[in-house]
Amino acid sequence: MKISSQIKLTHDAYAGFYSAGLTMLNSKTMERFTMTRHTNNETVYTSSDDLTLMVQHEKDSQTGAIRVQTIFTNNSKENITLEMVDSFVISEVEGDKIHRFLSFWSAEGRHKVDNVIDLNLEPSWTHTAYRVEKFGNVGSMPIRKYFPFVAIEDSKTGNFTAVQLYSPASWQMEVIIQEDERVTLTGGIADRDFGQFTKTLKPGEIFITPKAYVATGNSLVDVCDKLVKSQHPDISPVDDHMGITFNEYCTSWGNPSEESMKKIADCIEGKGIDYLVIDAGWFIQGKGKWWDETGNWNYSQKLFPNGLKPVADYIKSKGMIPGIWYEFENVSPMCELFEKDEYLVKKDSRPLTVGDRRFLDMQKDIVKDHLNKMVIDNLKEAGFGYIKVDYNDTMGMGCDGPDGMGENLRQKVLATQDFFRKMKAQIPELVIENCSSGGHRLEPSFMELASMASFSDAHEITALPLIAAALQLLIKPEQSQIWAVLRKDDSPARLYYSLCATLFGRMGLSGDIYDISKDQWAILEEGIAFYKKAADIIKNGKTTLIHSTSKSNNNPSGGQLSIREYDGKCLVIYHRFENSKDVYDFIKDEEISLNLKEEKIFSSFGCADQDFSAKAFILDLN
Repeated sequence: MKISSQIKLTHDAYAGFYSAGLTMLNSKTMERFTMTRHTNNETVYTSSDDLTLMVQHEKDSQTGAIRVQTIFTNNSKENITLEMVDSFVISEVEGDKIHRFLSFWSAEGRHKVDNVIDLNLEPSWTHTAYRVEKFGNVGSMPIRKYFPFVAIEDSKTGNFTAVQLYSPASWQMEVIIQEDERVTLTGGIADRDFGQFTKTLKPGEIFITPKAYVATGNSLVDVCDKLVKSQHPDISPVDDHMGITFNEYCTSWGNPSEESMKKIADCIEGKGIDYLVIDAGWFIQGKGKWWDETGNWNYSQKLFPNGLKPVADYIKSKGMIPGIWYEFENVSPMCELFEKDEYLVKKDSRPLTVGDRRFLDMQKDIVKDHLNKMVIDNLKEAGFGYIKVDYNDTMGMGCDGPDGMGENLRQKVLATQDFFRKMKAQIPELVIENCSSGGHRLEPSFMELASMASFSDAHEITALPLIAAALQLLIKPEQSQIWAVLRKDDSPARLYYSLCATLFGRMGLSGDIYDISKDQWAILEEGIAFYKKAADIIKNGKTTLIHSTSKSNNNPSGGQLSIREYDGKCLVIYHRFENSKDVYDFIKDEEISLNLKEEKIFSSFGCADQDFSAKAFILDLN
């Protein structure tokens, strides 16, 4: 495996061999560069016209994964324009299978594996023509269609080489085969062909790419564990113990009030829940639904006649941290800013409009001043210690600005990330939940700025444990907030099914909390107690197995069993779907290596005795 990087400048020739429009790799731009320095941590290439390409490749001391990033400097006497700049180029990779993770709204994290032959990537008979599989995302929702991840498996040796890219807007990855059967992996900002990217640099200017991490190992779960543990999120100091959240959205469905929030607080007081969050709708002025009034951040005097602070204070008096929902980057038609062009992102000189949303230009001082007042000052004055940041549509390929539309878009998203940092700087203990219609921002650079994230909007569907389990391979489980929505008509089997799914990450609760029965409360309290026993394994462990027999999310069949190990114990989670088996028969028939004997069971929760039920075990491995 060899790590390097490449750029492509406008006006330079493309590589040829039928590559134009497929890849910008190996263009004439790179012929002018010569390696001038190589150390364990960086490689430097320079050109005769004083361009410098520095590739940093530093090993993470804890995981062994390699952090890769490219820094390009224009030391020439002229402006130059980039139309491609890779974060990484990894060449000479042996392998024949390509692993990726797919994603759509409420269908995040589906594992996809392709064979090089099936993708028609075998080298040409002359070993010259390019074979390219290019994929990625275009827009301001970076987790859409694919996660920024790829792994190459060598089925002969069992070795894996995997990469995870940190890019909050449009990105791309390429799997390339040309001269022989070895694979080249490239990735970074979506280029001019794929994502409308160009960037002009004046003499002396520097361009720094998004970073990536590269890991090698002997299985997919092994390399994923290394990549996930290489993520270093800025988790709030008050959120260091796998705290449980109750969010009222699936209780009020966008119609919270002072009365309902106090009622919920009374119900869950002393139950081991850390956060109580007011979700969308607290700002409704009576003109429409909450999504019609997004961007109006004055509280509803009808719903909260005494303001937000008394409610936040009441939640605190019950021993919990109060939280509140915002979607501060977007505005809807019933928000007055919807018609104020000076606040808005533009495309073709007009406000960029997607459905019923327009987008605030987060680079503008007028927008920053507005959000400082309406978001940060409100959090401080009312005493909220938790903010759920939602984002419910994408800007698409790009917007107006000084560079290519893709680069202009990226700068808008980077300005959003700066606002995340400003919130933390102003309120150091603030717990930030990263949400984008559920899972559209489960990307490492956004995850680094948050304590946790909404794993998906798949709250009440039967795909819940399938999605929750898959995300353990892509984000830290301690950040993956998984909702168990409790309904007054839920059977014990359904409660076990939902609550056991939260064991794949951070427990989140919602639903008919003040209507559930005494028996249902007993199951919930037992689930909370078990979650706290398993918290160290969830937070610090290594997932060694996720085995599912279901292909469909909408109609899952068979079963799913997962194993996560830590410090001499392991957490086993088994979900039954349609036409399912007893856990012991499932283990036997699927030839899973697991000693699920009574004397090994330290603790258990649930009852997997029928379809769509679940049970979890903590085993003592000593």
